[in-house]
Amino acid sequence: MELTPSADRPEPGSVRALAYLDLVGELSQGDRVLLSTGALELGLGTGGLAFVIAAPDRLPPDPPGGPGHIVKARYTPQQYVALAIDEQDSPHHAALASGPAAAGELEGMPVLVGDVHSALAPILVGVRHVNPGARVVYLHTDGGALPAAFSMTLARLRDLGWLAASITVGQSFGGDHEAVTLHSGLLAARHVLGADLAVVIQGPGNVGTGTPFGFTGIAAGEALNAVDVLGGRGVGALRISAADPRERHYGISHHSRTAYGRIVLAEATLVLPDLPGDFGALVAQQARQLVAEARGDVRLVTQETSGLFAALQACPVPLSSMGRALAQDAEYFVAQAAAGRFAAGLSAR
Repeated sequence: MELTPSADRPEPGSVRALAYLDLVGELSQGDRVLLSTGALELGLGTGGLAFVIAAPDRLPPDPPGGPGHIVKARYTPQQYVALAIDEQDSPHHAALASGPAAAGELEGMPVLVGDVHSALAPILVGVRHVNPGARVVYLHTDGGALPAAFSMTLARLRDLGWLAASITVGQSFGGDHEAVTLHSGLLAARHVLGADLAVVIQGPGNVGTGTPFGFTGIAAGEALNAVDVLGGRGVGALRISAADPRERHYGISHHSRTAYGRIVLAEATLVLPDLPGDFGALVAQQARQLVAEARGDVRLVTQETSGLFAALQACPVPLSSMGRALAQDAEYFVAQAAAGRFAAGLSAR
């Protein structure tokens, strides 16, 4: 992908635009381009860019023929044809069509679920604090950005070797592997990619409406249901903030309360970070209430957090959530790292 112009602040009369080169082909300076500016005009915090639809004078070549017939971003003008890991043309189809994968068995593999993309890096900090050699596969779901290429965090984590692979599931695309569903993606992570631990989070740029159910991240609850159906060990990371000025997000976010308290109907474990002081007591009380009122078989474990803040400070990937860095909302990042620490402990058993 390419950003133009390169300056952080565009010249007057110009805009910052992002092009997915796999979709629009190679671009050169001076090319005339057709832009989509809806997200730019809305001033979105994550997606406040123009997007290149096409370069009319430099159209990409027709895609080469070959294996793969799974269409992502289906029936849109820029739909993406991919070879999915679970389709008949895949060299891994046989592994997923027989044995424990065909039976839908994750064989107890731990799967850590979060609700916003900013959780990915701190979760991996926590994983590596316990088990730096863990083979972790990330499943990018389609509640936020569909192209995995939009996530600079994902690219950096892959470059660092902190992730063994990424799988884009549902309508999302562009990971190391594609999968048609979250279920088949999880089975591929285990039986094809040899994951010790899987992490499931939507891409960046989630959608929210300020209502309990109008948020794409509540799919975290559906993901935990899928993990239970497949015989995995589902772990939920609580979204916690001491800095968010909105009452519904102070302490444990109402999104976590909805996803884990109302959507989860199966067995799952929620990780409560051991936080100090009055705020820690508030979060613990909220967590106990969530579990008491949950519709599923949800249990709570308390995870100590010693050393995690220092590990987060040393993270080579920039940490930011809702525009806040580590120093501005340490509790959020520590909570995600604590979930990673707990899940890594499960994968090491």
